[in-house]
Amino acid sequence: MENISRLLQIMSRLRDPVHGCPWDRQQTFASIVPHTIEEAYEVADAIQREHFTELRDELGDLLFQVVFHAQMAAEAGRYDFDDIAGAIADKLTRRHPHVFGDDCVADAQAQSAAWERHKRAERRQRDGNAGVLDGVARALPALVRAQKLQQRAAEVGFDWPSIEPVWGKIDEELAELRAEMKAGARVERRRAELGDLLFACVNLARHMGVDPEQALREANGRFESRFHYVEGRIRATGRDPGDATLDEMDRYWDEAKRAETRDD
Repeated sequence: MENISRLLQIMSRLRDPVHGCPWDRQQTFASIVPHTIEEAYEVADAIQREHFTELRDELGDLLFQVVFHAQMAAEAGRYDFDDIAGAIADKLTRRHPHVFGDDCVADAQAQSAAWERHKRAERRQRDGNAGVLDGVARALPALVRAQKLQQRAAEVGFDWPSIEPVWGKIDEELAELRAEMKAGARVERRRAELGDLLFACVNLARHMGVDPEQALREANGRFESRFHYVEGRIRATGRDPGDATLDEMDRYWDEAKRAETRDD
């Protein structure tokens, strides 16, 4: 707790109107948002790479973002860091009655369902007219938001009963995209059909029990690793990647994939 107090004091000093840092003083809630999002992604990146010493530093950077927002809120007379900590403590206690009360849950899946019920009840209490999809943040990455929207709809029964119809939906959306492309449709129509296809793929991931954001992040990593291999093989011949043929790059790409299989 001593270091939390020290961090709060440092943040207060940075925002001091007379002796603070000019950059920190001129920031607003809106201007800090990109930094907050970036720090959250850097936390995720450190976890994915299993760099846990680096993770400690990235978590500190993310905590600093919370402290920054809390300081600005305190200056505006809204709330402070202690209020924020109290609010999340109250929420966790309220949403875990099986830990802090007399309720019982069978397993983690049952707890997840109970958590969502508590969230729905809280939304209804705040706004009796709140819709099923209300409250899913628009600033979320598109894949994450698509998954959450689908989960909300599924909670009230708007969902495929099994994975089989999802495959059919993907085939349907792919056919519609091909038709639009063949017809020379405007970019707006192509974008709409591609969006529908991606949304259906998120639905497939959900029915598979796979996090689509994580799946795509890992696919990005594989692409990056394989392309580095291709690049290295070409440079070993004294050429740049742009000097190689597609067939040659495909051959090296297949080598990289086979190497991954051996490593597994």
